[in-house]
Amino acid sequence: MKLYTDEGNFQTLKLFVAGEISNVPLEVIYVNSDERVVKYLSERRLPVLEVHPDKFLFSCNAAARFLLSDVVVEDNESAVDQWLDWESACLFPSVFSYLLTSVEKNKTDDSLIQNVKSHIKHLDTELKGKEYIAGEQLTVADIAIFATLYPAFSGKLAIKGFGTEFPAAQKWLSALSVKPEFQMAVKAVYREGDIAVLKDSLTKQSAPLRHKEVQLKQQIQKQPSKTKEEPAVSEKVIADPVEVEAATKAWLNGKKVCPEPLERKHPILPEKGRRNMLITSALPYVNNVPHLGNIIGCVLSADVFSRYCRLRNYNCLYVCGTDEYGTATETKAIAEGLTPQQICDKYTEIHRQIYNWFNIDFDYFGRTTTKQQTSIAQDIFWQLHKKGFICKDSVEQLHCKNCDRFLADRFVEGICPLCSFEDARGDQCDACGKLINATELLKPKCKLCKNSPEVRSSDHLFLDLPKVEPKLQSHLTKVFASGTWTNNAKVITNSWIRDGLKPRCISRDLKWGTPVPLEGYTDKVFYVWFDAPIGYISITANYTEQWESWWKNADNVEMYNFLGKDNVPFHSVIFPATLLGADDNYTIVNHMSATEYLNYEDGKFSKSRETGVFGDQARDTGIPADIYRFYLLFVRPETQDSSFSWDDFLLKNNSELLNNLGNFINRALMFVSNSFGGVIQEMVLTVDDYNLLALVNRELQTYIDNMESARLRDSIRNILNISRLGNQFMQENKPWLLVKGSDTDKRRAGSVVSLAANISCLLSVLVQPYMPQISATIQGQLNAPSSCNAVYQDFVCHLPPGHKIGTPSPLFQKIEASLIAELKKKFAGKGPVPSSKATGKKGGEQKTGVAASPEEIEKLQAAVTSQGNKVRELKTNKAEKVIVDAEVKKLLDLKKQLAVAQGNDPEPAKGGGKKKGKK
Repeated sequence: MKLYTDEGNFQTLKLFVAGEISNVPLEVIYVNSDERVVKYLSERRLPVLEVHPDKFLFSCNAAARFLLSDVVVEDNESAVDQWLDWESACLFPSVFSYLLTSVEKNKTDDSLIQNVKSHIKHLDTELKGKEYIAGEQLTVADIAIFATLYPAFSGKLAIKGFGTEFPAAQKWLSALSVKPEFQMAVKAVYREGDIAVLKDSLTKQSAPLRHKEVQLKQQIQKQPSKTKEEPAVSEKVIADPVEVEAATKAWLNGKKVCPEPLERKHPILPEKGRRNMLITSALPYVNNVPHLGNIIGCVLSADVFSRYCRLRNYNCLYVCGTDEYGTATETKAIAEGLTPQQICDKYTEIHRQIYNWFNIDFDYFGRTTTKQQTSIAQDIFWQLHKKGFICKDSVEQLHCKNCDRFLADRFVEGICPLCSFEDARGDQCDACGKLINATELLKPKCKLCKNSPEVRSSDHLFLDLPKVEPKLQSHLTKVFASGTWTNNAKVITNSWIRDGLKPRCISRDLKWGTPVPLEGYTDKVFYVWFDAPIGYISITANYTEQWESWWKNADNVEMYNFLGKDNVPFHSVIFPATLLGADDNYTIVNHMSATEYLNYEDGKFSKSRETGVFGDQARDTGIPADIYRFYLLFVRPETQDSSFSWDDFLLKNNSELLNNLGNFINRALMFVSNSFGGVIQEMVLTVDDYNLLALVNRELQTYIDNMESARLRDSIRNILNISRLGNQFMQENKPWLLVKGSDTDKRRAGSVVSLAANISCLLSVLVQPYMPQISATIQGQLNAPSSCNAVYQDFVCHLPPGHKIGTPSPLFQKIEASLIAELKKKFAGKGPVPSSKATGKKGGEQKTGVAASPEEIEKLQAAVTSQGNKVRELKTNKAEKVIVDAEVKKLLDLKKQLAVAQGNDPEPAKGGGKKKGKK
């Protein structure tokens, strides 16, 4: 990776430290301080990290986090997010101003020192009794804050009395300073401790920025005094002057350079000079109805990313389809008394209907039971065979005399040899999660006739992975460095290849599948995990006859996989090895986004136990699809397992959507409609307004950073932060009072609500990947031009003075606690499956209390929701820790009362942690 920076840029320390810790080699390229490395940004940004050609991370904190993603697991990700926001919005601007003034005038400014100290005091309070700032281990939050504070606590520019006034912060900084990675990074930036090296980098950008900052503060001081209801000026977040200047230019001139959305015409084919992106989501098994965890794990995540890419005018194709071959389909067919083809026809239609309801916008949704699948899979096999990557061996399998057939893994049940669970399958134990071989089961039984099978040998074909391994390793090394890979995808992949790959069987003794064409093996079919990923290719071939322009065009196409972590090795090892062995210029995965598991409440989704919400049931709840989409993405299990919780679902809808996003947009548009006849007014912006533009831009650019790296959950928080800024802006300016005042006040009211309407327009675009129907509704109420539907790096004015909006109406409805109580009861099923690791039994009795009346449960649920809102507001307003802790204690007590009332164990389950990836 390339790191572009200028000499003496103290923010480079963040990336040097992150690079040392992660052991990622950085090619450091020093440029002039005024050089604009990222050409599509309106202003220069340094340092910037080029993760692969023309793909940049220009937020230092985001870049440092990216470098650390493989080696640092953030146990408390929300705390890390909050500290990074604090560092960029509060600490960095104050330290920057102090350093700039000090090197310019060669003397210190007491007011600026006090400003820095006010932030260090907050840090010092939070660090008392702690080794690290956001948990039990070092995170990017420690690195970011250390890098910004270092020149203010060490060397010639060190603030006097630092250690005396802030002992906890001093201890923390000193402890980090002696770590080898920090020492090496400090030497690289400060040349053996010479703080003076910062001068050139600071002063080359100082004159216009310092002037702007002073001007900003002076104008703020001239603003009318605030009422008691409004926050004091000192509580405002003041953007960096360079951000304000860039935002101002973009607002005034950005519309001229903002790209128009490009029309998409099918078939979509790669184009020279454009970013061509082939997006796939793991093919869902056709044998069952997908639940919410399945949906967020593949098709919904890929849909959000695909929609974003379209808004960026990337040339992308999103394909998916049902995986229809294999044992799972045969098993389901026998259970329902149908043929495998009838099962496929039945369930593929169910899948289509569910994904349509969830607004999953595939470019093409196909299936694997097609002529193209047979043709392409057999062609790849022959290429592998011709090049010597297929070997033969015999395999011991269970054979049922009564059924006269070899039993595939899923046709065998027995006792797990590892934990003694009685209902283990022939491929995996659901109790302990371990992978097993069918022949290892104790007391195995044929699932069809319940007779005991016997072990027999059967000849099979194998993919000779050891021969392909050098090619695979070379490819992975390249894409790990240049692509976007989630940490779990890398870890699981590396665990497979760490000890060397072994030949893997690619044939099965089944009837339902792609036939093996080799003489002597024609009574067999390809194993589903050799065959299924080839489905991506055959589905594309069903979409267009020119499929090879996507799939045999490795130099011009980037391939993205979205999947659950259990599918990682087949997409990162088996499928790439297959295509590399075939050696036909196949497009091979460049980027992989793997989720952890989404659980349901305190247990797992289970069709057999009727636990959890499945796709066809969600639409029957009366809750719109976009609300499900929003919540699933809000709790998307990106770095650790998460849970679908009905109480939290209610809270997020009523607080984040109804009271935050919906409230802001509806208030803004209603004022435009009722007070100004639905016409956007002339916007005469104040310094506060330009500061708001800069803060919105900051969130917008972080949104882009997050989306480019497929951090979909983080980007949805950027959207909500923008609407919070809008709500705060409306509350501070009170247009409902201004509109009743003088002509000057009325003009100010028009400026406020017209700017708010433009922010609403921006939000309508940013929410489009997440809530497409809500986006369309907002744009309908705005009468927004179609030209707004492109994500540009700056906030620009799409609704000019004179624009006539449509008719505003509320976007979201409140979800009542009574409805949630009904849904919790409806989808509770038979409850979670108790762990049988310790007992080794099929299942145990779950200890519960006596449930209270529905009225009492509803009352407690409402109390929990109300108290949760109270805690959230206190945290948002940065209330004192002792007050927050007291209210959190009340919330936990209410939750325990609710658990007891519902007949559950009031004590949360202990342990857990991250699950290992499956092989």
